[in-house]
Amino acid sequence: MRDAGPLLAQIQPGDLFIVVDGGLRHLSALGLRPQVLIGDLDSVDADAEERAREAGCSVLRYPPHKDETDLELALAYALQEGCTTLCIAGGLGGRLDHTLGNLYLLTQPALEGCQVRLDDGVDEVFVVRQSVEITGKSRDRVSLLPVSEIVTGVRTEGLAYPLRDETLYRERTRGISNVMLAEQAKVWIESGLLWCIHSRLGSPQDSSGGEK
Repeated sequence: MRDAGPLLAQIQPGDLFIVVDGGLRHLSALGLRPQVLIGDLDSVDADAEERAREAGCSVLRYPPHKDETDLELALAYALQEGCTTLCIAGGLGGRLDHTLGNLYLLTQPALEGCQVRLDDGVDEVFVVRQSVEITGKSRDRVSLLPVSEIVTGVRTEGLAYPLRDETLYRERTRGISNVMLAEQAKVWIESGLLWCIHSRLGSPQDSSGGEK
């Protein structure tokens, strides 16, 4: 996780903390206690697992040889519990294969109708299926990358380079590096799926510019 501040600021009373494997260590370092620990637990030592159990955490252990990643199991559990707003902290960066896998997990049909995002405190990524509202600051960067081969009817509001009923293609970079004009921006599409990447450029962990 690159900057925990923006994530900690969003915590609400009654939030359900589902920690995936070695994420237990990071959550504990922030002074937070999970209600559920899930995964094959290959990155959790026995003492940490026992302390979690003693604190009332439910532990769901899976075998290392399985068809799903630990995060996919955690998402399935969250949906089973009726969660409709999910923030996946720390699912970006690190191993490229896991990062790409996590991005594609956001496109699961089961998540339609839910608000789900990957967030490391600097970058947040979510899927646009019909429309989305982005909350940030002026000059934050917003990039729109097609998941589908073609995404049609793309419209934006509150961005420096407006899109007006545009078609975006997966093999082109038309939607990269737009800029927020104020604290709110909106994106609409007619068909397809988009990844929306919102970069908080005011974070001390981000020194990159906004150009393509």
